[in-house]
Amino acid sequence: MAERSTAAVDVAANSGDDEPLTAQADESTADGVAQNRERDTENDEAQGSGGTESPGKASPPELHSGHKLAKRYRLEECVTRLDGFSSWRAVDEKLRRAVGVHILPAEHSRARSVLAAARSSALLGDPRFVQVLDAVEENDLVYVVHEWLPDATELTALLAAGPLEAHDAYQMVSQISSAMAAAHREGLAHLRLTPGTILRSSSGQWRVRGLAVNAALRGITSDTPQRTDTEAIGALLYAALTQRWPYENDAYGLSGLPKGVGLIPPDQVRAGVHRGLSELAMRALANDGATASRHESACTTPEELVKAIGEMPRIRPPEPVFTAPPDYQRTTYQQGSYGRQAPHPGATQPLPTPPPPLQSRTGKALKWAVSALLIAALGLGSWQLADALMDGGGSEDTHQTQTPDDNHKGTDKAKPVTALKIQGAEEYVAKGSAQHPGDVGNTYDGDSSTYWRTASYKDGPDMNPAYKPGVGIVYDFGSAKEVSAASIGLLFGSDHTTVTLYSTDSPSSSVPLTSMTKLGTVTTTGTTAKVTVSKPVKSRYVLVWFTALPYAAGDSFSDAGYKQAITDLKFTG
Repeated sequence: MAERSTAAVDVAANSGDDEPLTAQADESTADGVAQNRERDTENDEAQGSGGTESPGKASPPELHSGHKLAKRYRLEECVTRLDGFSSWRAVDEKLRRAVGVHILPAEHSRARSVLAAARSSALLGDPRFVQVLDAVEENDLVYVVHEWLPDATELTALLAAGPLEAHDAYQMVSQISSAMAAAHREGLAHLRLTPGTILRSSSGQWRVRGLAVNAALRGITSDTPQRTDTEAIGALLYAALTQRWPYENDAYGLSGLPKGVGLIPPDQVRAGVHRGLSELAMRALANDGATASRHESACTTPEELVKAIGEMPRIRPPEPVFTAPPDYQRTTYQQGSYGRQAPHPGATQPLPTPPPPLQSRTGKALKWAVSALLIAALGLGSWQLADALMDGGGSEDTHQTQTPDDNHKGTDKAKPVTALKIQGAEEYVAKGSAQHPGDVGNTYDGDSSTYWRTASYKDGPDMNPAYKPGVGIVYDFGSAKEVSAASIGLLFGSDHTTVTLYSTDSPSSSVPLTSMTKLGTVTTTGTTAKVTVSKPVKSRYVLVWFTALPYAAGDSFSDAGYKQAITDLKFTG
């Protein structure tokens, strides 16, 4: 415990700056879902001054995609470059998973504090925080490896679509407050809680990234770390309720409050805001001159905030809304009014009495038809019975010949479909550079949350043959197998994706498409492409080849453009 507290002091050393730090309008260091790559700008005007010390003189290390750290972590994409450090999305080749890496020179003025903060955060081991996996000084570099959460969504992205529903906002502030209270009990502070550091997983759990490390990377310190983090939580709740940043300056893609009006409660900014949550946000923000909207005392520590949340009536999730099916409406023909004049509105119409069963003209005709059929059936049955009796008395020959077709007619079963096991795969590069060769295994690992993706292209949907005729992967079955179809799970569903299957004698990219055998093609706007082979063929290698990619918005991996990704792929034979 003493060691952890000492390390935390290195992160949150006194700087004599009591100004709030939460609104510095810079993009967060990516721990799994970075929104803007290759830039990280600081804007201390968003809320006030930020206790940021001057950056070190050391320049960021000259690294590039493909560089390996400790012969294990392969750098894939730079997501932040700022103040002498850089942050990357990388691949842990030993465990075959995506990770995030912060890198700075060993002689950087903040290198020691970053290492101390990372090791202290790793000791906490609380699953509510994005976990630090490794903190190393090696070859004149200091780097921190942490979890990468591709299935999580930043609060920034959630708020871009609108304010959170009251229950979601309640869950967010409750879980984040509890997590930060636990961290402060262990002597750790965040000091840089922003919408970009709050993630919601696919299961609905909220997680915090960058505990202690984000502040250490930027040299942020505070004399009152608990108050700083509490005010930051209040700002997050305020933004979640109103889709506005609770200060005059715009920040994190959110508009600030009108200048000169001061800090007004959320329920006065937007109609329909939950009153209890509005008051809670003001109590957390009641620092540096701000006052709570009612007469409740201010919360200055995450622990006090957790207590205040516990005293609130629990906000339950909204009831599911079921749409009742429309009432069944008879047509005018079914109602017997076809061709009749429509009744006057409000007039009561007598219902006609239906005739007794089978007494109408149609019923009488039906009775005569049934009678005729019965008589014909009786006559035919009697004739067949007599014929059988006559044949049975004159012969006992049982030697009857049957052809195989007679014996099995109508009993043939369809040939069973067999899933083909993929033994390996590699990218096929017809022209230009590869896409992401290290991720091809994600397409057949049985996990639909992992995927191989293409780069993002400006032209589309059909790819430009002069620049890039297509992208794809060659799959190896280990031996020649009969291939009848392929089911390809896609990440992006839009207009449009075109994919073709080819059989080839070699996985090498030197084999031209013109020498391959085309098996089938399909164009889809959905997230599944099913390619059926009209005439099953035997082949050891099959190329899955994309020649058209849909348009998709920017994400943590690439800019907006024409792109696609394979989440799960299965071959059948």
